[in-house]
Amino acid sequence: MRLDKFLKVSRLIKRRTLAKEVADQGRITVNGNQAKASSDVKAGDELTVRFGQKLVTVKVNELKETTKKEEAAGMYTIVKEEKLGE
Repeated sequence: MRLDKFLKVSRLIKRRTLAKEVADQGRITVNGNQAKASSDVKAGDELTVRFGQKLVTVKVNELKETTKKEEAAGMYTIVKEEKLGE
């Protein structure tokens, strides 16, 4: 599954266009490697996303084409959250 689609379906990022912009700005890594919006994501991968002053690392549990709001959080597990530059 494409990285931008996973971020949208899992609701880590609300809109796919926004997920694409974040990836294009180099703020996402997959398993430690810089990722583009079109990068392939599979179960077991570790994503690190920089949201402003926050760095969030999540582990991908499962991939779904569509999901309900209540089930979206089950697609990933937050490994760690850290604040940047304080």
